[in-house]
Amino acid sequence: MANVKAGNSSFVGSVINMSAILIGLGQLSTPYALQKGGWTSSFLLVGFGILCAYTAHLLEKCLERNKTLRNYSDIGNDAFGTIGKNIASTFVYLEVFMALVSFTIAVNDNLATIFTGKHLSISWIHQLSTSQFLTIVVVIIALPTVWLKDLSKISFLSIVGILCSFLIYISVVYITIFGGIKANKSIPVLQIQNIPAISGLYIFSFSTHVVFPDIYKSMKDPSKFTKVSVVSFTIVTFFYTTMAFMGAKLFGSELNSQVTLNMPRHIFVTKIALWATVIAPITKYAFALVPLASQLYDQRLPSSVSANKRLFIRGFVGSLLLIIVLILALTVPYFEQVLGLTGSLVSIGVSVIFPCGFYTKMFWSQISRHRLLVNASLMVLALVLGVLGTISSSKSLVDKIVEK
Repeated sequence: MANVKAGNSSFVGSVINMSAILIGLGQLSTPYALQKGGWTSSFLLVGFGILCAYTAHLLEKCLERNKTLRNYSDIGNDAFGTIGKNIASTFVYLEVFMALVSFTIAVNDNLATIFTGKHLSISWIHQLSTSQFLTIVVVIIALPTVWLKDLSKISFLSIVGILCSFLIYISVVYITIFGGIKANKSIPVLQIQNIPAISGLYIFSFSTHVVFPDIYKSMKDPSKFTKVSVVSFTIVTFFYTTMAFMGAKLFGSELNSQVTLNMPRHIFVTKIALWATVIAPITKYAFALVPLASQLYDQRLPSSVSANKRLFIRGFVGSLLLIIVLILALTVPYFEQVLGLTGSLVSIGVSVIFPCGFYTKMFWSQISRHRLLVNASLMVLALVLGVLGTISSSKSLVDKIVEK
């Protein structure tokens, strides 16, 4: 999301910001998830969209109650003290880190498709595939951005990221209508054995609750945050659902975990979609890693440490994290499993369990029995799906690593 001045964002601007943040890797994975889970699993996708809009509303109520709260971790601290803050922060760090690993895996996979059959004749990189080498180049290009002191200087990258997401969607729409492929592949009704695994892919698509306090603080009229959430989640749920059905009907059982990898390579829009998937992560690394590095080290330094030293430490830690992301993406290049594990292990907590828990604790003396029952039921349901999804994704990931 582009940096916005506090209190300057209109209703429409806030909807655009929230929608842009929500649209991410989900557009690549939801077609695969729908095909694996069956067309009735689309109700789970829509259900998660509604549920996450509800938990966004709960976060708004927490922020209204205490105007001094600045971020997601602060809400955890207000609700459960230091333990709540530490747990919330840990999950936030994990989600950001694991999401970036998934993004980088997507870069490698799409570069492999773009350069299929092509090999670089450089002797010292013979142990790397062409796509791996080019993925390293992409990360090197992004590396300087994590050293910037003021991220507003690269706010245009947010617009580039939004454009990339839009281009991928339009490319799939174009192929559905004009690509010469009949969108008549069969989609199973329900494959219940796959629901735990795909629930992680679905929930990850909507898990951006960490940045909602920033959007709330940026609004001219924060009381309209819930309306912004409802409109944004409606738009994005429609976006994901149509994307899921188009991909599943186009490619059926042959569908890869990223729909771009199935698109016919002789069509020009496929090249656009593939390159858009490669470029998108470059627009996200700095905005994800700089705040993370700052919270991990910069904010913990004594006030006597100079601004230049803080900048160096923040840049060094951000660079180190990005290098670790790259290494993990190249050594564990399993997009479906890593993304599913991220959703089930981390995202479901950040987007459902914690907001319900925060709200219930903060409003315990005022909450109705009905609302208490609803929140408790949602937390239990999310916990069950999270545990089952984590087990399923972990087992699949281990199997992949062993096969390798």
